[in-house]
This record gives sequence, C-alpha cells and structure tokens, in this order.
Amino acid sequence: MRKLVLYTLMSMDGVVESPDRYIFDFDEVMYANLARTIKSQDTVLLGRRTYDEWAPYWPTAEEQPFADFINEVPKFLLSSATPTVPWANTTVVSSPVADLVRRLKERPGGDIGVHGSIRLAQSLLADNLVDELRLVIAPAVLGSGRRLLGEGDEQLRQWNLLRLEGTPSGAVLADYQLAR
Repeated sequence: MRKLVLYTLMSMDGVVESPDRYIFDFDEVMYANLARTIKSQDTVLLGRRTYDEWAPYWPTAEEQPFADFINEVPKFLLSSATPTVPWANTTVVSSPVADLVRRLKERPGGDIGVHGSIRLAQSLLADNLVDELRLVIAPAVLGSGRRLLGEGDEQLRQWNLLRLEGTPSGAVLADYQLAR
C-alpha cells in the first residue's frame, strides 16, 4: 500500500504559513532532503489556496529539483470549483478527501505527497491519513501564524522518529512515521 507523506517547512514554534518569513537559507542538505522526498512521490495532493498561489508560478519557475517535479507529477486539487488558472497534470476532485486518499493508497505506485496546503494537511492529519511527516524546522520563532498542529485536535497520535539531521544553516530535518 502507498504512503501519504506530508512534507512541510515550519518554524521552531510550529508556524507553517509563509515560510519566506523564517527560511532564510535553503542549504544543500535541505535541497538533498527535498530531492530525496520528491524522488519517492508520483502523486501530489493540493488544497485550493496553494494551487491558486502555485499554478501561475511553477510552470515557468527554475528552482530545481522542485520545479520539474511539481510540473510533471499528477496533481489532485481538492476543490469544489474549477480553477481559473490551468496547470498541466491536474485533476480537480470534489469528493471527500478521505475517500480520494483511500482510493489512491490502494493503487500501485510511489508515495503520495502533500506540500504546503495547510488546511488540507490538517484535515489529513485529523483523519489519520498521513503515514509520514517530513519536517524542515527552521531556527526561528515567529510567535504567531497558522500552525500545522493546532488547538482542537484532541486525538492522541504516536509518531516514531525515522531520521533526524541538522543542516549547515541550523535547520533540523525530522522524519516521523505514524505508529499504528
């Protein structure tokens, strides 16, 4: 069965929105980590807000290895409306996200990735659909902003540490697997 892997950039205090506010140096170890993550993925899920921000940008972007990956990979946009900006290899899905994820996990293939898409990531976590977390924790504290793990999520989940590595810029790469 395929895994759903959530890759996210975050501050030390858990803020995940607007990573340009706290990621100042994306160093070579962080690039290698990103390349390792996307190499195993052959499908990506996107929320509407992330899609609307990324669709006009990534088709002409040159930031590698992510630009080629995100433009070529099949993308599933979770939305009830058709986007105004088309993006190659995108399928709009209005069915419940849990149903889509279960169907995708049953198909053969590589990992299913989630990048950005805070609300989507939160709903996947709440529904216990995330198999691995790949966190890039920046050495910065913001104090305010949207967090991946917010209040109101009362369900206890245990995660097993798979990998922990520091980077030259001071970030921490932490990979966790959901303990089932």
